[in-house]
Amino acid sequence: MPELPEVETVKRGLEALIIGKKVQSVTHDNPKSFPNAEGDVQQFLINARITAVRRRAKVLLIDLDNHHSLMVHLKMTGQLVYVAEHARFGAGHPNDSLIHRLPDRSTRVTLAFNDRSHLFFNDQRKFGWVRLMPTVEIPNIDFMRKVGPEPLSDDFTAKEFIQRVRRRSGTNIKAVLLDQTVLAGIGNIYADESLWGAKIHPATLVKNVSDAKLKTLFAKIREVLLLSIEKGGSTDRNYVNAEGKKGSYISFARVFRREGKPCSRCGTIIVKTRVAGRGTHLCPHCQKLVG
Repeated sequence: MPELPEVETVKRGLEALIIGKKVQSVTHDNPKSFPNAEGDVQQFLINARITAVRRRAKVLLIDLDNHHSLMVHLKMTGQLVYVAEHARFGAGHPNDSLIHRLPDRSTRVTLAFNDRSHLFFNDQRKFGWVRLMPTVEIPNIDFMRKVGPEPLSDDFTAKEFIQRVRRRSGTNIKAVLLDQTVLAGIGNIYADESLWGAKIHPATLVKNVSDAKLKTLFAKIREVLLLSIEKGGSTDRNYVNAEGKKGSYISFARVFRREGKPCSRCGTIIVKTRVAGRGTHLCPHCQKLVG
């Protein structure tokens, strides 16, 4: 599943292309992929104009000029492909649908715009979805009420981060970072990278991590996420960035997928273990287990 930087990369690509477009028609082949009443689609989607593209956690939000929005979750194999007469934009699972003629057998939803361009939502495994709902109701749905703050938000401070993490004092620090109710959008790659940067062993219980270390961790999370966004995301195996190219962050990773290689900070061999039920990469010298 894409993490925050991958979805942010898609968001930035889309907002450069579809804002101002007017939806002329919509087709879909699977009610799980497009769980919307036909009456709502006709009233609130057809003839609506796109005013903004946003991201909350790992969900894309496409705002319309009638106070409704499309929520898009790519899940494991979702793609968004924009096709115009002289332009093509692909983002998501890197199969041939990114470059071949669309719609194809994986196309679940097609938005046709008034200028004859199209936005295709493709999803081989049918886990993703495109949901239409009033914009004002989005913060009230269960997922949005539970999800934690955005780590890159200007008003999210180190103090608030420490307070939220401290609520889980008996839990290991990696599990806390992966908990979307504590912090939005952090997945396995960025948890490992941030903990390496802060010199914290992933299995260390929160109660054994000092406030000074947590403050450093907060800074490293932001640093790692910003670098990954700059590089177009990380998941080179099943994800591509907003231009249909593989994300390049993984080649800059300091610890993730570097087991058996020397730590760039101290030269100790990076190891892979299991923490919080996930494959976990760490330097046993730089990241000593405390407690």
